[in-house]
Amino acid sequence: MALSLSDLISNPEAVLKTFSYLGLTGILFAETGLLLGFFLPGDSLLIAAGLLAANNDLNLWAVMVLAAVAAFIGNTAGYWIGHRFGPLVFSRVRFLKPEYVEQAREYFAKNGNQTLILSRFIPVIRTIMPTLAGTVHLDFRLFTIYNAIGALLWGGGVTLAGFLLGKVIPKGVLDKYILVIIGVVIVVSFIPVVLEVLRRRRS
Repeated sequence: MALSLSDLISNPEAVLKTFSYLGLTGILFAETGLLLGFFLPGDSLLIAAGLLAANNDLNLWAVMVLAAVAAFIGNTAGYWIGHRFGPLVFSRVRFLKPEYVEQAREYFAKNGNQTLILSRFIPVIRTIMPTLAGTVHLDFRLFTIYNAIGALLWGGGVTLAGFLLGKVIPKGVLDKYILVIIGVVIVVSFIPVVLEVLRRRRS
């Protein structure tokens, strides 16, 4: 079964049913580590995987482990991309601006490395953050610790939330409204991004 780009973005359930664990791992790696993967589904894919696990279509523990590992390796790859090619990336990629690097340096100094954990739960930001961390040469040992914590909380936690949601909603209703549920998750996950953009415009 061939999936279009729009299916890949808007229908994570179809992605999982087509490519299963391999699709889950590949997409999460790209979304968390490769800048060009910022448009890929992350939260919605994890929620969909949890819902499918609740329906016994996937194994919950396998999904949680693979999600955490893919998220950890993805962020690590993003860090080294930034560490090696950071200035070039931020001067060539259109939607990134060189001033983001200095802002990231100040943000890490002010808020600490817990930013790496919080950014996991914000679309687009979680894709950019590890590359920024590598670009400003954040201590790799500390980055690895917070990367691991964030990967476990996000990869495992969001999947578990989807699983518990699937256990609460009756199967017939779940099958009928799974895309609606995923759509709500996508909208809610982007609220912090919108609020931050509005805050910056006001200031």
